Amino acid sequence: MSQMRVVPVEGPGDLAAAMAIREVVFIEEAAIPLDIERDDLDVTAFHVLAMLDGHAVGTGRLVASDEVPPGETGTWNRIGRMAVVAKHRKAGAGRAILEVLEAKARENAAKGIVLHAQVHARTFYDRLGYAPFGEVFEEAGIPHVRMWKKFREAG
Repeated sequence: MSQMRVVPVEGPGDLAAAMAIREVVFIEEAAIPLDIERDDLDVTAFHVLAMLDGHAVGTGRLVASDEVPPGETGTWNRIGRMAVVAKHRKAGAGRAILEVLEAKARENAAKGIVLHAQVHARTFYDRLGYAPFGEVFEEAGIPHVRMWKKFREAG
């Protein structure tokens, strides 16, 4: 039986694999222009790859967030550019990616995570403890909703 692993991107080869997945999912499938899909945050972001049988099937990234949910303070991280190859979308890659990125955010001493979920993917994030805030908005021509998850404080 195959097992999904999520590993940090290490080196240009891994980053190229992550970008290739994003190209297929965002640029080819969702018709998001390259100049919107790629940004300056890619250089400093913490990227991961979901691996299945030695093949990269998904990716996501974590960055510092300048967006903080209403009524919250402190340092927050933002998850973005989560993409899973269509053939593997029901194999648990998305959940596995999210769990690793959340663990990294905790290591970063973030209070929690914010993200911009495509409206059609909102239930995925709902099931994993994220809550919406704000109005639905358009990003790259696709309806999105801001979502957040606050980490429980130790103690």
